Amino acid sequence: MDSPHGAAVVTEGFGLKGPRGWAFRAIDIDAAPGSLIAVEGASGSGRTCLLLALTGRMRPSEGRCEVGGLPLPRRMAAVRKISALGPVPSVSELDPALTVAEHLRERALLQRRFGVSVRRLLRPRPGRAAEAGALVREALATAGFDPAALPKGDRTPVRALERMECLRLSLALALIGRPRLIAIDDADLKLSDTERAEAWRLLRSIADTTGTTVLAVCSQAPGGTVVVRTGALAPGARGPAAGPDAQSPSAPHGTDTADGRPTDHSTTDHGTTDHEGKKADAFAETGRA
Repeated sequence: MDSPHGAAVVTEGFGLKGPRGWAFRAIDIDAAPGSLIAVEGASGSGRTCLLLALTGRMRPSEGRCEVGGLPLPRRMAAVRKISALGPVPSVSELDPALTVAEHLRERALLQRRFGVSVRRLLRPRPGRAAEAGALVREALATAGFDPAALPKGDRTPVRALERMECLRLSLALALIGRPRLIAIDDADLKLSDTERAEAWRLLRSIADTTGTTVLAVCSQAPGGTVVVRTGALAPGARGPAAGPDAQSPSAPHGTDTADGRPTDHSTTDHGTTDHEGKKADAFAETGRA
């Protein structure tokens, strides 16, 4: 069953292939609405590509996938409407030169312009502004981020924020649109053990309090999550069938070996070489192209 608050994520044999081989393959997921899904794998194992595919920002190559009951790739645009990206390097990063207030104001303006129905757009401007302000306050509270506690308040530039503060701000920005699915890349990158535990508590809290499904890429998944593993060593992973796409055992990283097993580095994690065209599509969908 799906939920108006969270999106169920169901995949079977889900895969995405680029010019040099498979970014990921044989991904099976069965996550209920409001789940905390941890995508675990080494850097370069296709984690980010999987995140972008599940949010409708990369077109998959094979398998079955439904997000919130919407089939991919047929309903990619609809999946993008119900999902939001937290921090994803090179796609939805915070601008270090902007202040906290500027980020919040920009996202609120985008929400007022593009995130509401035509009927709500016809409401008087003061009413829409008040509603946008309420959404911002609600999102900040859910993410546990208080701009007033910063040294310069909401005029603090992003470059002055700590790693956990950036994570909380990014999540607040994503929550403003009340998505049914939030995706976060590198959730545990450059965090101490204490900060890592804090980050997972935060993501669990968002899933529990809002019912939103949370999808987080990490190097090591904690307990109590729906774990999805990428890479050649993932349970059930399979390489491409023998054929013209198969490469020799001496093939460089990013290709497939002759015995049909994908290498550990079948793609760079953020698509910097193998998926330039698809990454450009992801930029366009987030309005950053």
